[in-house]
Amino acid sequence: MAEAAKPEGIRAPDIDVSREPAGPSPDVKANEAAQEEGAKVGKENGELRKQKQPQVEEEVDANDRGEESTSPRTKEKVEENAQGEPSSSPKTEDNLDAKEKVHVSSPNAEEKQGDAVDVAGETSSSVATDKGDYLKSDESDLLSDLKENERKALEELRSIVEEAILANKLFQEKKREQKEEPDPNEEESKKCEPKEKQIESIENEKHNDEVKCVGNDAGVSSLCIWGVPLMPSRGHKGTDVILLKFLKAREFKVNDAWEMLRSTLQYRKENNIDSILEEDFGCDYESMCSMSGVDRRGHPVCYNVYAVFGNDDLYNKTFGTQEGREKFLRWRLQLMERQIQKLDFRPEGVSSLLQINDLKDAPGPSRKDLRLALRQAVALLQENYPEFVATNIFINVPFWYYAFNALLSPFLTQRTKSKFVFARANRVTETLLKYIAGEEIPVNYGGLKRENDPDFSTDDGVSDVTVKAGSTETIEIPTPKAGSALVWDLTVIGWEVNYKEEFVPSNESSYTIIVKKERRIGWQEGSVRNSFKSNEPGKVVITIENGQFRRKRVLYRYKIEDASLCSSSC
Repeated sequence: MAEAAKPEGIRAPDIDVSREPAGPSPDVKANEAAQEEGAKVGKENGELRKQKQPQVEEEVDANDRGEESTSPRTKEKVEENAQGEPSSSPKTEDNLDAKEKVHVSSPNAEEKQGDAVDVAGETSSSVATDKGDYLKSDESDLLSDLKENERKALEELRSIVEEAILANKLFQEKKREQKEEPDPNEEESKKCEPKEKQIESIENEKHNDEVKCVGNDAGVSSLCIWGVPLMPSRGHKGTDVILLKFLKAREFKVNDAWEMLRSTLQYRKENNIDSILEEDFGCDYESMCSMSGVDRRGHPVCYNVYAVFGNDDLYNKTFGTQEGREKFLRWRLQLMERQIQKLDFRPEGVSSLLQINDLKDAPGPSRKDLRLALRQAVALLQENYPEFVATNIFINVPFWYYAFNALLSPFLTQRTKSKFVFARANRVTETLLKYIAGEEIPVNYGGLKRENDPDFSTDDGVSDVTVKAGSTETIEIPTPKAGSALVWDLTVIGWEVNYKEEFVPSNESSYTIIVKKERRIGWQEGSVRNSFKSNEPGKVVITIENGQFRRKRVLYRYKIEDASLCSSSC
């Protein structure tokens, strides 16, 4: 072997180079053989590790873990940070760490982000930096917006579905795991039958097992799911939207999407999901869920409140028995079906929901039965309702829930986890405002929406103003003529400010009227609503003094009405 050159000043080992060696020494040969054997074993182990990667890991971009398997510590970071909005470029761990450092080291950068991402990691990085980002991030179901490979995948899935429906092979009965014990007399009679008849009988049974369709054969061509015909040749606009949901859930892998669709149809058939809306589950769960308004992209918003299960009687009734848990799961599926009825499956329509999960006063980690039921519910919804939830926001998140989410994470696909957003109690309103307009957020979550509001509706837009740290801002509402009746609605995110209202007449010789004297409003208080009837032209001036070290965001709206329509007195 040729000897490598040695730098000056370093004494090389005493080697006789007067003649070319006949070959490497036995020690060198043994060393080289050991290295070759080690490389071979390492290569085999690497291939074996790649084969054993779980499905969730395979969905993480290769750039996140390199060519070899990711260490457990790195894997946790990838899963935790991968909950952001889906991006066209892969996020490496180094990039994620660098992003976190920006928030820690640059207060200005953090303020520009609208405090959407907490430095301590209390809010998921998937929170949009502003409402514009959230509006731009919506995925389209229009064929013109699909990439070439996505269009090809859709055409292929359409063809598979069409052929399966025409061939009557969309559904298949499950083969019996345990066959009935044969009758001895019947066995004897079969032995006496001619061999040709036995073969024909066996082939007929096999044909029936493989091709027999569940349900009415005549109705298969008109088969619908969520009110949308599945047969592409019928030309319904919603068919492609439904098929795209399954393709997106399986990253446009046609065979996987086809198997998911068949599995969903089979599940719905076996569990009578199409008739679940007619079932009555009582009123035990009514306070847990409500639909209220839409988000900035038009998605219906569903609020799930888990504090109701803090009631021991309801908890034991719901999760204490297998029957109770099954009833809860079925109710949850019924709720999903009701929510889907509000969706629009046209290509330009809104075909998914936004879910808000309020964990305030939710039962703690010791409630094993609740965790089990929630895990089952998540699995059922993930496998049978693909791409029906645009974003899943968890608010008032306690610390223990992060540990629970880590346990739940392996059961979720990477796409599902990317839609999760977490916000602790002090970030609830800020987080919701990234996705929902202030007039659509209920007052108990820091917005301005009240049920059966006599003064305002969601059509009345909300303005906002920022009060910088240590500064004072005023909001002026004009009263153009005498007898004008004003009504206004206002909230400050986080409050902890000094607040006052006064009427300033246009005539300088008139006196200023105090509508509401100055007082300090704490963070736990909701929105402020007031009204005022002026006897002369002027303006109502609302003064907000921020003595904190953080900026405050103010949301407000007002109306100028006839005095007879004013709902409250000043």
